[in-house]
Amino acid sequence: MGTFHDHLGPLHGITVVVQTNTPTVYVGRCHEAGPTHVILHDADQHTDGENDQTTDQYINQAAKWGVFKKHDTLRIPNDTVTQVTPLNQFPVN
Repeated sequence: MGTFHDHLGPLHGITVVVQTNTPTVYVGRCHEAGPTHVILHDADQHTDGENDQTTDQYINQAAKWGVFKKHDTLRIPNDTVTQVTPLNQFPVN
């Protein structure tokens, strides 16, 4: 018996990092990576330099400890998305 969410894509349910063509990066549980948007649940976002932290530092911290959600659900338009990567593919320093 398989999942009932096959139509939502292979990243459904996986914590991902969504990088964009803006200074903001998002981390959350992927609900759907569709043709027009990426939907994340229990998501956090970080803008480069926020809290005196670079995006790379933020992603490293997220890979190490996870994130505190700021948003129940986020819809990120694909015209800003440059890459969607499972969080566990980022090395922990």
